[in-house]
Amino acid sequence: SHAVHANRLIGIWRLSRGFRWAYLAATVSLGIAAAGRAGAYLTLRYLVDTVLVGNRFGRELAYVVVAFLAASAAEGLFSYLSGLWAAQTAEGVAMRLRNYLFDHIQRLSFTYHDYAQTGDLIARCTSDIDSVRRLFADQAIGIGRIISLFLINLIALVRLNGPLAWLACAVLPLLFVASALFGRRVGAAFEAYQAQEARVCTVLQENLTAVRVVRAFARQDFERDKFDRENALKLERARGLWTMHALYWPISDTLCGLQMLLCVWVGALRAIDKVITPGTYVAYLGIVIGIIWPMRNLGRLIVNMSTGLVSYVRLRDVMQQPREPLDQGDYVPPAPLRGELAFDNVSFHYQSGHEAISNVSFSCQPGQIIALLGSTGSGKTTLANLLPRFYDYDSGSILLDGIELKRYRRRYLRQQIGIVEQEPFLFSRTIRENIRYGVDRVVSDDEIEQAARSAAIDNEIRAFPQGYDTLLGERGITLSGGQKQRVAIARTLLKNPRILILDDSTSSVDAETEALLRSALDRLLAGRTTFVIAHRVQSLMTADEILVLKQGRIVQRGTHASLLTEEGPYRQIYDLQVRIETELERELSSADKDHQ
Repeated sequence: SHAVHANRLIGIWRLSRGFRWAYLAATVSLGIAAAGRAGAYLTLRYLVDTVLVGNRFGRELAYVVVAFLAASAAEGLFSYLSGLWAAQTAEGVAMRLRNYLFDHIQRLSFTYHDYAQTGDLIARCTSDIDSVRRLFADQAIGIGRIISLFLINLIALVRLNGPLAWLACAVLPLLFVASALFGRRVGAAFEAYQAQEARVCTVLQENLTAVRVVRAFARQDFERDKFDRENALKLERARGLWTMHALYWPISDTLCGLQMLLCVWVGALRAIDKVITPGTYVAYLGIVIGIIWPMRNLGRLIVNMSTGLVSYVRLRDVMQQPREPLDQGDYVPPAPLRGELAFDNVSFHYQSGHEAISNVSFSCQPGQIIALLGSTGSGKTTLANLLPRFYDYDSGSILLDGIELKRYRRRYLRQQIGIVEQEPFLFSRTIRENIRYGVDRVVSDDEIEQAARSAAIDNEIRAFPQGYDTLLGERGITLSGGQKQRVAIARTLLKNPRILILDDSTSSVDAETEALLRSALDRLLAGRTTFVIAHRVQSLMTADEILVLKQGRIVQRGTHASLLTEEGPYRQIYDLQVRIETELERELSSADKDHQ
């Protein structure tokens, strides 16, 4: 977070914290390497003017050879050290940045993740971090190298001949202007390119996640066309970048070529007129090459550096997002939670402005089961998500054991609340590790197996050749939908929470398994406040109170028996589901008779 700054260069400098001495050593090594290169050319000057012209082929020639080899060796050694330290800095910064972003993203609020696209976040954590890595590995150190070469070679040229030294710098202002202009335009083009790459990643991620749905509906051609469109737009953005680079190189090469031609011509005239010696002319040409062509590369690096700065801005946009304050709250319960809850005129709306919950009021005693029933979008899941403070309500009051919910720390609430999602997520780990995932203490194998037995999944796990050590595929693909649901329930039961939220958790199990599961839950939920979210009335019949929601409001409440005596949505849903099941049983019975 210390690297977040409005000024991009200051932000990049802050990213290098902890590696600055290594990066400074890399820069100094480049300066020494540049000095070695200049020393080699000055040695050539001495060789021509003194040794060759003076016909001194004895000891002085040996000295010249040794000096030339020493200068070349120094250049090679310190160039190697510079590259080594620069690479260490770049990889270290990239690793730290990648680790920080991973940790930061998983600590951002649910509100942020509601609107952020997964593919875009993946692109920022991979492509953009790699652009920043290249900035440290190649571009920033390259600029340092070129500046070192320029200063050392300029000093050497001034010592050789002052007027020729300034002549060698004539084209530099034009190169800087061209680099600045192209750098600004390349930055804008690269930003558009990265944004489009994020969209391509999003389409790819969604397709891979929903590959079974795509195949089930035979929509491969549709998905291919959608990806082709986004990929074509990416190619169009890339073509803009290519065009910028293609325009820059001929301009810079032409300027540098004219500058070199001018230096060769003027230097040759001075040598012919004997204003400078032949050795000085040879050294001058070598050092001029060491100034002009590196400065040409400086322009390239400035242009390419703009891509790293754009990537820094994209990373900064994520890093400056506020983290969810997990430990915000001034109340620490002196005893375990009892689970008494009271909602008083609670309202909540999402960032988009949609009001999901409106003036909801109800209460429940410890150990009671509260059922939430309603159509899709009625606010059932949103209401349950207020309890662990995934979202904070806008108005009203929620009291937990008589204390305002917002006074509890989020971390504490989430340790006390167990959730089984409507679509359970299992990791690509063993079944044992997935069940153990919900607790942060040492858990014995007996406890894991007991939780699995309570969730009616133990026998099916043992039927696998490797039992609890069976490695699951991505998103738990090895298991059926019902098995995944029950592994998720086992994971929550092992956590031993004081409050349970079952979000349609029996939707993927058959009637026999649901009966087993209900029997286990009836024994294990004693003393725990439980919220059951379901679409099937049969899953809610044993609840102490049923809340029927419509458009974020409670339109009916009561027990199953009392609600059946009232005219309203609950009875309509019940009659509809009973009629569907009766007709289905009749059709199955008829089919069995025909088969016999």
